[in-house]
Amino acid sequence: MGGSLKDNARLLADVARRDQKAFRLIYDTYGKKVYTYALQLLHSEIEAEEMVQDVFLKLWLMGDRILEIENLESYLRTTTKHRSLNVLRRLVLEGRIEKALGKEWREENTEIEDEILIQDVREILSRAVDSLPKQQKEVYILCQQRGLKYEEAAQQLNLSPLTVQTHVKRALRSVRAFVKANTDIAAILIILKLL
Repeated sequence: MGGSLKDNARLLADVARRDQKAFRLIYDTYGKKVYTYALQLLHSEIEAEEMVQDVFLKLWLMGDRILEIENLESYLRTTTKHRSLNVLRRLVLEGRIEKALGKEWREENTEIEDEILIQDVREILSRAVDSLPKQQKEVYILCQQRGLKYEEAAQQLNLSPLTVQTHVKRALRSVRAFVKANTDIAAILIILKLL
């Protein structure tokens, strides 16, 4: 399950060279495991899905440091565990502590650089969505971010499913173009289903 250590080492070397196929293979092999483990810890499907995206985005952003990983499955499990515990800690604390200390408060985190990179990526994505025409934006948010089917979004917005589909296609094209112009990891966001 999950390929031999030698195969994984080769895949990681490919990912260090920015090979998207290798990354896709790792994501397809381990994404479900990371999700299941995160779900056990976080008891929230949304948080677990975000955890999968964050863990794999971090992997992509590691560059040559990825070559130091000896056992990929164990690395992904440990990263998922640490990040999930941080999320749980944040969920428990944020109500009280953020109010007391204001927005300056940041959880101490040894992986703060990665967090900032991931935040930057989400920020670019958010700006891309904000730049869409009103109806495309509404449809994109409902279908791409909230996971509604075209029919459900059509009902909610009083449009035909075909119109919704057209808006989604146009919105995706615009968002991808915006992200590509602003970052070099558009393809990875597509693999992680963020785009």
